Amino acid sequence: MDWTSTYLPYRQTGYFSRIITDYLDQTDTLKPFYTHAVSPEGLRQSMAARRKAPVDRAALVSALEEQYAAIPGSPQVQENIRRLSEENTFTVCTAHQPAIFTGHLYFIYKILHTIRLADTLNKDFPDVRFVPVFYMGSEDADLEELGHVYLGGDKLVWETKQTGAVGRMNTKGLEKMLFRIEGELSIEPFGPELMRLLKDAYLNSPDIQTGTFRLIHELFAEYGLVVLIPDRASLKKLMIPVFEDDLFREEPAKIVSETIARIPDHYKVQANPRAINLFYLKDDLRARIERKDDLFCVHTTDLKFTEQEIREELHQHPERFSPNVILRGLFQETILPNIAFIGGGGETAYWLELKGLFEHYQVPFPVLLLRNSFLLVSRQWAEKIERAQLSVTDLFRPAEELVNGLVRRESEHSLSLEREISEANQYYEALKVLTRPVDPTLEQHVEALQARALDPIRTLEKKLLKAEKRKFLDLQRQVHSLKAALFPLDSLQERVENFMPWYAAFGRQFIRDLYANSPVLEQEFVVLAEKG
Repeated sequence: MDWTSTYLPYRQTGYFSRIITDYLDQTDTLKPFYTHAVSPEGLRQSMAARRKAPVDRAALVSALEEQYAAIPGSPQVQENIRRLSEENTFTVCTAHQPAIFTGHLYFIYKILHTIRLADTLNKDFPDVRFVPVFYMGSEDADLEELGHVYLGGDKLVWETKQTGAVGRMNTKGLEKMLFRIEGELSIEPFGPELMRLLKDAYLNSPDIQTGTFRLIHELFAEYGLVVLIPDRASLKKLMIPVFEDDLFREEPAKIVSETIARIPDHYKVQANPRAINLFYLKDDLRARIERKDDLFCVHTTDLKFTEQEIREELHQHPERFSPNVILRGLFQETILPNIAFIGGGGETAYWLELKGLFEHYQVPFPVLLLRNSFLLVSRQWAEKIERAQLSVTDLFRPAEELVNGLVRRESEHSLSLEREISEANQYYEALKVLTRPVDPTLEQHVEALQARALDPIRTLEKKLLKAEKRKFLDLQRQVHSLKAALFPLDSLQERVENFMPWYAAFGRQFIRDLYANSPVLEQEFVVLAEKG
């Protein structure tokens, strides 16, 4: 595949929140909420800070070796796991829940960004080793978010009555979805290969987290990506002091609330802490823990613990305690020798609330990178865009605005009354000059006359455009088809579509091309158009 790449500032797309665009612009108002800039110097500073805060590498490597024992080995991955035992090895990390079949395209993008950053750092710092890590948030219980994919414009939903952590759910019922996917994609050049990957990963796995693990490994093992499923006692044991602080002193909630109070009001708060930021996780249950008087209760259940009982439960079964969004990042950075975290807009926004928490527990705050974003334009649409003489930035304009611009350009008639409006404004401004010396209060009367005169002209201009648009119905249909194809559900493509149709069409070359076109530290939106 050959692609033409165009880079845009995220702000120019109109799809990213103000807190994210201001973060990318390094606005002064946000500088108190992160530690290191997204730059080579920021990464050096992050490495220096991490060297002073070692992690339990033996526990990490042991957990990974146990996790990987059940799947076919990969020399690149095994070497990276071995390297993690060495003090001169650091990680760069991304994280996501185990969305079935990877969920949306950005799942793939954030992994490739992580790999690219690790590879770049390995070249820039040959005396240090950097390992790309995918941290799986397998304890998330939001099945509504994680249990569907979009294919060919249709929403395919996994029909299951299971509850609790999605990662622990068995894969029963996915056969029906796979049958539907196979019916649509098996005719593509790499469709049969894709179906083998999906079936091997999910139908041969006891649960969703294992299926997701196997699929990610198959797609990215050649790049040395290490997948970490942190849902195990040996790793959560390292967080017992923090979990105790959360349960008995509610310290994390106080710290994060203080940080949120300092964030300027014009930014939307992404995640608010609870008094207790832990869930109780056992079998098919994941429910939040609440303190009621002297008891610790598990929401929506009859489970209750005294302080002594829940303390014993935590020490004997740390795997039964699951951090929410407020503590998840701290858990990640406690168990990994990490220097950089790559996340989406929502993730980056809530990480900006957590710096005080990291400082309190003396855990280094990583460099925060907004994950790469792509708009993929197939050859079919790239050719239509070229014929219409549209620019890349035009694609992000609202459909109606785009249609209006094209109609004005293609029409044989002048549809703009700007000259007439300008002349009218000049006329009334001259009247103001004449009346002001006589009676200043007459200026308001002139302004009222000006408004009454100009409103009909502007209305006439809109009617001219509307009348002319009737002659360009085909053009309007094309624009709306283009917008629907590139921005499904009026959203960014990456937030709706899945990688499967692209892989079915192009195979592993699709992954390699994304890797080759993934920026590292540039923090820009990428439009990739397939060449004819």
